[in-house]
Amino acid sequence: MRDGDAVRTALDETLRVLGPHTGDRDWDAPAGLLEWSCRETSAHLAHDLLAYAGQLAARPTDRYLPLDLTVRPDAGPAEVLTVVTAAGRLFATALDAAPPELRAYHHGPCDPHGFAAMGVAETVLHTHDITRGLGLDWQPPAGLSTLVLNRLFPDAPDASEGEPADLLLWCTGRAELNGRPRRTSWSWRAAMGEW
Repeated sequence: MRDGDAVRTALDETLRVLGPHTGDRDWDAPAGLLEWSCRETSAHLAHDLLAYAGQLAARPTDRYLPLDLTVRPDAGPAEVLTVVTAAGRLFATALDAAPPELRAYHHGPCDPHGFAAMGVAETVLHTHDITRGLGLDWQPPAGLSTLVLNRLFPDAPDASEGEPADLLLWCTGRAELNGRPRRTSWSWRAAMGEW
């Protein structure tokens, strides 16, 4: 799967699971364990995807772009998901155009595959957070979870310890795993190599 296609697959899954519930659920409820509401979490997801696209396009080597996405406060859940769609598609297009040797800043030099893995992670993890807040039963897809684990979490537990989604949720402090307590601190490793 190409990097842009992985982001599109994650985005399509987000829209599939959340789209039908923009009018029948409380998007002001907290998103899972987060302090943000479901609506705020979806706006944050749009911001992250757009920021990753910007990093790939500008290719800064020492900083994040001074860029913030603001979603209007009067935008309802369906409109916010449209912003997520726009940001995700822009990011996927930037990934499609990025040569594999490209490096851009994300706590050091990060390649397009690393950015794609982060975009997929942000998408499926925040979708999981939002589904918890909306009272929906959903887990991140196995293939996307495996992509994220393989690229961003070299210290993840062995696959014999659980399903890929369970491992990803544990790695990111969202769940316990076979008697292991939920993590209270974690980070992923996207940067690699030298400039």
